[in-house]
Amino acid sequence: MGATPSVSVVIVAYETAAELRRTLPALLSELEDGDELIVADNASSDGSAAVVAELAPAARLIELGENTGFAAAADTAAAAAGGDLLVILNPDAAPQPGWGEAIRRPLAEERGWHAWMALVACDGATRVNTVGNPVHFAGFAWAGGHGSPLPASPRPTEVPAASGACLAVPRRVWRDLGGFPPEFFLYHEDIDLSLRLRLFGGRVGLEPAAVVDHEYEFGGLALKWRWLERNRLAFVLRVYPAALLALVAPALVLTEVALLPVAAAGGWLPQKLASWADLARWLPRLLRERRAIQARRQVSAREFAAWLTPDLDSPYFGSVGRSRVVRTLLRAYWRGVLALLGEGGPKPAATRAGSGSR
Repeated sequence: MGATPSVSVVIVAYETAAELRRTLPALLSELEDGDELIVADNASSDGSAAVVAELAPAARLIELGENTGFAAAADTAAAAAGGDLLVILNPDAAPQPGWGEAIRRPLAEERGWHAWMALVACDGATRVNTVGNPVHFAGFAWAGGHGSPLPASPRPTEVPAASGACLAVPRRVWRDLGGFPPEFFLYHEDIDLSLRLRLFGGRVGLEPAAVVDHEYEFGGLALKWRWLERNRLAFVLRVYPAALLALVAPALVLTEVALLPVAAAGGWLPQKLASWADLARWLPRLLRERRAIQARRQVSAREFAAWLTPDLDSPYFGSVGRSRVVRTLLRAYWRGVLALLGEGGPKPAATRAGSGSR
């Protein structure tokens, strides 16, 4: 085991003064000499920047002057980081005692992970918010294990995708990847990054000894549906290998049709339609990005698909997710996809993910 890695914590603030008053003291008590805190403020009007100056005067505060979104602000702050390990931390995710040592452990122990997450708790750190985000083959992702009691003796493990509530990436890996897609603004940027890593042969894990208490609430602005749906499809178009994308295309089309009455009933049909308009405008750029991403692919389509699921195991999918008929049909479809993808296949020669990482 080598020297203790230095940590650069990045927090994106937007109207989060109250959350920062809870999170910053907990975070600062976990940092060591040589660590740094960088806060990117998206033009908050509630005094978030003043709270940072008051509670963490040594922090580097980047005032962006406008709301650039979570992804772009995180990229801006990360570009200024100098630590061995970059940690993206939500302003409402308060580190618990021992977090500082535990979040460095995968890098210090040289586990070969290219990104990892903390155990994200909620309800006063008594229940799970997420222990890794499952990803459905249609691009849906959700908080895995949400609502269950905290595990008594959890062990480090690999997960399909890491949550951006507390995401750790060696700085060299982050720079090699190019960070988050800034156009996403909000949502799915952590899924995109995790699955790009998997496409490039990287590993994504959960360090359960690092715990944050996240003030999680799924609800919010109706506009979030536009971002969620747009970014879900953008991530699929960018990251899925061609063979997999072709095989799931019929399911994606049916999903889009099925979501129209759901969106209408939920009052977010305008946001759903706007997500399609965004995607149409983005398409030329997405195709360019797709070519660049796929040129670095290190695993077969079958190996990549092994991290996806046909099940909709989240209460937010309601009766559809609980339906035995739907589950049976989705599983049968997915078995067919996997069978057609075969057992493996040639791996394109390319630079492996995080080749410059420790």
